[in-house]
Amino acid sequence: MKRYDFLIVGSGLYGAVCAYELNKKGYSCLVLEKRAHIGGNIYTEPVEGINVHKYGAHIFHTSDREIWEYVNGFAEFNNYINCPVARYKNELYNLPFNMNTFTKLWDDVFTPDDARSRIAEEIGRDYKERPGNLEEQAINLVGRTVYEKLVKGYTEKQWGRKCTELPADIIKRLPVRYTFDNNYFNDRYQGIPVGGYTGIIEKMLGGSEVKLNCDFLAEKEEFKALADKVIYTGAIDAYFNFRHGELQYRTLRFENQTLDKENYQGNAVVNYTQDDVPYTRIIEHKHFEFGTQPKTVITREYPSEWSKGDEPFYPVNDGKNAALYEKYKELAENEKSVYFGGRLGSYKYYDMDDTITAALEFIKTV
Repeated sequence: MKRYDFLIVGSGLYGAVCAYELNKKGYSCLVLEKRAHIGGNIYTEPVEGINVHKYGAHIFHTSDREIWEYVNGFAEFNNYINCPVARYKNELYNLPFNMNTFTKLWDDVFTPDDARSRIAEEIGRDYKERPGNLEEQAINLVGRTVYEKLVKGYTEKQWGRKCTELPADIIKRLPVRYTFDNNYFNDRYQGIPVGGYTGIIEKMLGGSEVKLNCDFLAEKEEFKALADKVIYTGAIDAYFNFRHGELQYRTLRFENQTLDKENYQGNAVVNYTQDDVPYTRIIEHKHFEFGTQPKTVITREYPSEWSKGDEPFYPVNDGKNAALYEKYKELAENEKSVYFGGRLGSYKYYDMDDTITAALEFIKTV
């Protein structure tokens, strides 16, 4: 059987960037993908002429001009600006927390000084010198009203635990703006690739051989024998057969609907921040690309605890899991000719620009 310079496990953004850059250097690559499609979690598929983000909303944003120019080499990006809305019961609020939010929360707040005074007053009433949990930390940062309406329910659904049971250091800060600016990100560059993300990955993988529906871990040694080096982007604990125990993740379940209407919610992202609504947000995909199709596709996101067989989405980066990851990292560093990267291989949440940066930095070492 043909032998390759590199075997890349996973066709997500990290693996695809590695494959593209290695091809440029003249290396041959075999890319193995466990799913039936390329692209990992940024995969988009057409439904009713709409590019549906199959694994949750992905908005590309960065302040790094080089990374922006790099990704624009694979696709044209539109001028989409992420301006999510939060729904709490029968109230709607702009995110991130800004003057539009504050003037809606309090009927006597009109200016930045009014908002600062009101938030400071609320913080002062409940301030904890040494916050012992996430609830106390959040109230220290934004006061009780913002916390109870826009933070508490969403966070508890996201983590599957009460805020009083979550460590304070999960949130170092909460973004508060005293301007009427609904742009969620502070980054200089932002947008959605015209035609979806799958086309980007296709171009990156154009010089490599790709095999879908391939479970690398099921035949690990046989697959490793096909290449001189391996780039592994799957879960690091799974690679070592959970030798030290399982790292914790949060996973997501997606419920999709195609609706026979042009516009369902008027915005790409609406967060549901009350705890008795089981999903965290509804995505209406057509709004990412300013679609005018006669139908629309929406996705409800339901977070839950991860277990074997589920797709791991978000690492639980607390002290216990950080210590466990270090044990796996030590094993990885001693694994001959195998390199671990990406969100799961590094047990770290990456934005897309961070993923590209990490992959490019790794390739420099090859």
